[in-house]
Amino acid sequence: DNSSEFIPKRRNCRRQVREQSGEGDHHEGLSSDEELTPSEVDEFQKSKDNVLEDSRKIFEDVHADFCDIRKILLKFQEWKEKFPDSYCDAYISFCLPKLLNPLIRVQLISWNPLEENFAELEVMPWFRAIEEFSGAENVSESK
Repeated sequence: DNSSEFIPKRRNCRRQVREQSGEGDHHEGLSSDEELTPSEVDEFQKSKDNVLEDSRKIFEDVHADFCDIRKILLKFQEWKEKFPDSYCDAYISFCLPKLLNPLIRVQLISWNPLEENFAELEVMPWFRAIEEFSGAENVSESK
């Protein structure tokens, strides 16, 4: 098998390159295949910044009542309280996940659970709004 000979040669080649360039922070056994060059890191950061900037513009022309999860859920809560039969007939509990999905996804664009200081989902405003709505739904159902 020719591929088994290739791996040690590739490792030796990378080791020689590191030794010649003076890199002393490499830990043996860790893969350097995933290491990005500074230009790749810069390119990724620019691309990420562009996506985040574009995501801020997505709802800029939408009325606040229709792009704020809390306000949307309040409308559904009012509907449920005023017209419970119509609310149940429309299967709103099945529709809400699809309705809120794009709003939540936009808010999660910059979320990275692998970063040190990432926010827990449970403390995010959209999560708390859904939790409050679910709690209000359960209270009204128990009545």
